[in-house]
Amino acid sequence: MDQVEDTDYQGALAIICDTANTARIDDKRYLNAETIIKIDHHPNDEVYGDLVWVDTNSSSASEMIALFAEATNLELSDYAAKMLCAGIIGDTGRFLYPSTSARTLRIASQLREHNFDYAELTRKMDTMSFKIAKLQGYVYDHLEVDENGAARVILTQEILRKYDVTDAETAAIVGAPGRIDTVSLWGIFVEQADGHYRVRLRSKFVPINEVAKEHDGGGHPLASGANSYSLEENELIYQKLKNLLKNR
Repeated sequence: MDQVEDTDYQGALAIICDTANTARIDDKRYLNAETIIKIDHHPNDEVYGDLVWVDTNSSSASEMIALFAEATNLELSDYAAKMLCAGIIGDTGRFLYPSTSARTLRIASQLREHNFDYAELTRKMDTMSFKIAKLQGYVYDHLEVDENGAARVILTQEILRKYDVTDAETAAIVGAPGRIDTVSLWGIFVEQADGHYRVRLRSKFVPINEVAKEHDGGGHPLASGANSYSLEENELIYQKLKNLLKNR
């Protein structure tokens, strides 16, 4: 990966994709850019940037960029088409999520016309390391599920060290609880080095993004992220998830 120096941001254009709020932007040096563009498909709960393009009807920022290329007659390289296709596949869960529209499939089909190995791409996206497979086993073994289908699991720093995985790598097992027929919504609480928890929330049909907003987060109705700063807050979030199903 290229090394980006502080001076590179001076007078620069910063384009931030697929990031709903500033807390989730990885490199804060974007603030030094002259102009900031936000391209996102999440609800625009936090408005930032000089130019904001948000389309919540798109499955992904990748779909939006592909649409932009189509509308402006930009010529995509085969590699760019491959990466945009990967973005769409990833954000739609291989075209399983409700965000998959007829337009999504049309754009993906157009990208597929480029010269790249689609089978290899999808195979790599579906492959997990042995350590992630073992972590997934831990999730299934320790998943707590209430009588209405609200589930949760907590991954402590000790567990991350035991399985030799990083916080970022735990994203690979976020969908695992959803494969269980009795689970309707779930939270995965990942302890960070400073003691707070990154909370990944998912649901099959009940919106959970309002819960995320109440806990320093946000996102899509069925896929959101939040933050928790204590075990007590973990319990509160899980109770709110249970209430969503109990009150239906």
